[in-house]
Amino acid sequence: MSCQTCAKNSNGGTPNGCKNNGTCSTGGCNKLEVFNWLANMEMPGGKAYSDIVEVRFKNGRKSFYRNTGNLSIHSGDAIVVSSVPGYDVGLVSLTGELVLMQLNKKKANTKKHNLPKIIRKATEQDIEKWRKSRSLEDESMHEARKMAISLGLEMKISDVEFQGDGSKAIFYYTADSRVDFRELIRLMADKFKIRIEMRQIGARQESARLGGIGSCGRELCCSTWLTDFRTVATSSARYQQLALNPQKLAGQCGKLKCCLNYELDMYMESYKDFPSTSIRLKTKKGDAVHQKTDIFKRLMWYWLKDDFGGKIVQLELDRVKEIIAMNKAGKKPEDLEKFVRVEPQKEPSYENVVGQDELTRFDNTFKKKRPKKSRKSTTKAKENSTHARKKRNRDRKKKRE
Repeated sequence: MSCQTCAKNSNGGTPNGCKNNGTCSTGGCNKLEVFNWLANMEMPGGKAYSDIVEVRFKNGRKSFYRNTGNLSIHSGDAIVVSSVPGYDVGLVSLTGELVLMQLNKKKANTKKHNLPKIIRKATEQDIEKWRKSRSLEDESMHEARKMAISLGLEMKISDVEFQGDGSKAIFYYTADSRVDFRELIRLMADKFKIRIEMRQIGARQESARLGGIGSCGRELCCSTWLTDFRTVATSSARYQQLALNPQKLAGQCGKLKCCLNYELDMYMESYKDFPSTSIRLKTKKGDAVHQKTDIFKRLMWYWLKDDFGGKIVQLELDRVKEIIAMNKAGKKPEDLEKFVRVEPQKEPSYENVVGQDELTRFDNTFKKKRPKKSRKSTTKAKENSTHARKKRNRDRKKKRE
């Protein structure tokens, strides 16, 4: 889904592209898109569809409204909704019974007096005014940043969202501590002549609104589908045996990547079969200390503590459990080398062809040369071509006469 404003700075040619490249009227094509899998399905028992509609605004901001006028609206339609003050313009993202599931998921209050109403479908005048208001966002954001710097406020204004009627603007900012921006609001109100609202967001919400490309090469999860921001601890990286490098583990928001939690449950489930890494394997040569674990191959590596020049021994999980059971019974194996699985080495299959080829086989190679044409043949060809040319010229003159 693309818009007319997606081709910003393209001078009428090929658009610069979607995914927040330009001032997109939808706030980012396919950002937090929802597939209505309950659409076009009849309700049981003649039950009517819910009149609650989910509306999407700039950069994935969504809200719920009530369709009190029984308007025929569908996903993707531009509508005018009530706001304080004035009205706003948004796109319908979801209708029908799936909206109720989203309400329960977000734990929103569904009382009639709490949900605002849908006024009408957006007309051409509404959309034109909406686009004119959206065109002022970049300039106003830069001006607001200059004002914040001049006042010495430790805050970062990351995004601006103008209301559809142009009477109000929401400035999203991030700050490490509380900021007194009362003077900033006065300056912005005098400059822009609109109502100003300051809304603080976190670092992850900022990345979700602005979007970007992650280290995996895909769009950020928080800007496309992820809305539940759970805490990510460094233990998630330890369980997955990842290097504790802050530069690699941190995302564009500066926090630990949310994808560290995606496979954590599988790792935790697999670690239940492995013994504790603090358990030492006791042998007659000394105690063996754990070094690393490969949960996929079910292998563990140990090293004799007293043997400084010794090598690290690779053991299968069953062998490690067997040694631990022997230690509990008061027995100590002679050495860990007996428990190492020795895989039979396959001999490489090849034939000895030394001496079968001559070393000088490439010395007397000659390229096939094309036979040279004699001088007589070339001169005859030139004479024939000139004779034919003169004949054609004579024929042309006769036709003209």
